[in-house]
Amino acid sequence: MTTIAPTLDVIALLNEAKAFTPQLVAWRRHLHMHPEVAFHEHETSRFVRDVLSTIDGISVTRPTETSVMAVLRGGQPGPTIAVRADIDALPILEENDVGYRSQVDGAMHACGHDGHTAIVLALVTLFARHRDAMRGEVRFLFQHAEELAPGGADEMVKQGVMDGVDHVIGLHLWSTLPCGLIGLIAGPAMAAPDNFQCHIIGKGGHAAAPHEAVDPIAVGALVVTALQHIVSRALDPLDPVVISVTQFIAGSAYNVIPNTAYLAGTVRTFDAKLRTRVPELMERVIKGVTEAHGATYDFALERGYRPVVNDPVLTTRLEQIVTRTFGDETLFPLRPTMGGEDFSAYQQKAPGVFAFVGAGNVAEGVAFPHHHPRFQIDERSLDIGLRYLVAATFDLLS
Repeated sequence: MTTIAPTLDVIALLNEAKAFTPQLVAWRRHLHMHPEVAFHEHETSRFVRDVLSTIDGISVTRPTETSVMAVLRGGQPGPTIAVRADIDALPILEENDVGYRSQVDGAMHACGHDGHTAIVLALVTLFARHRDAMRGEVRFLFQHAEELAPGGADEMVKQGVMDGVDHVIGLHLWSTLPCGLIGLIAGPAMAAPDNFQCHIIGKGGHAAAPHEAVDPIAVGALVVTALQHIVSRALDPLDPVVISVTQFIAGSAYNVIPNTAYLAGTVRTFDAKLRTRVPELMERVIKGVTEAHGATYDFALERGYRPVVNDPVLTTRLEQIVTRTFGDETLFPLRPTMGGEDFSAYQQKAPGVFAFVGAGNVAEGVAFPHHHPRFQIDERSLDIGLRYLVAATFDLLS
């Protein structure tokens, strides 16, 4: 006797996904009220695990202490797809006056991770209902610590969550992109975010006798200015590079020249060769400026995440899925961003694409950038994000 496998239609799945809107909003708001920062997502991961435990037909594991992975194996053979959601919040005091405002002082979901988690929880729920008709395997990765290097993605990869995966996809709710649009970028999409520290070591003295001292503040100011010349004069203007000095700390009294000044900041690059060359140019500049003024220095650079580089072939395929699902007007030709993301760790193991789902709404005041204390999303973007992942995952499995 031959058993006929059940069939599954993506249009029916997309229609079914629309009914999840109230649950998406409820999950997102619950998570927004109870944020936890990187590497401390104990209650958040417990909440995710508890929701997943109510879903039949999946297996749930804890790759790390504060992450969760759900695995759905379809009733028919097929590829293995990974779908990632990040779950951590930021150390920010929320300034929004909403009923679901953060209840944790000094912590806030100011980057949309609460929405990402809600979307992927709904995706698991929907697909599990149709497990017997599904092809292949889907791994749903609820990842900790995206916001703090060395990040949670590398830890999860080391635990084997990407072993045997054919493709990996993820999304980011993007407040600077209007709700209703989806941005896809082929190739380099997000930069490698490296951080640097520099101590300028001078010679302290009385502010009334600067000739008897080596002023690290004056030298540090010249260093800050000279570092900007690297981008404008030492590099090809067509190569995207950012050098930002974001900290300058020195002195403790109005009449004292201090011994040292402290500079810190970030370097953003896409190209691997530039990622190595720019710090070398920075140290050359710092060495020259300090030696010219009788000071010394101590320079260190800490590498952050790799750049997010979307697989071009897979990106083209997902662009077609977006236009087929939502219409041509939904697909937005987004430019690369110098922001960083540890989604890149998964792309080292399998071709992957990181998409940007518009979540801004200027008319409604939803226009603050990511990591701002008044960051918000247009919650209609949750439904769009879910339907995008439904269509993309379904297509990749088939």
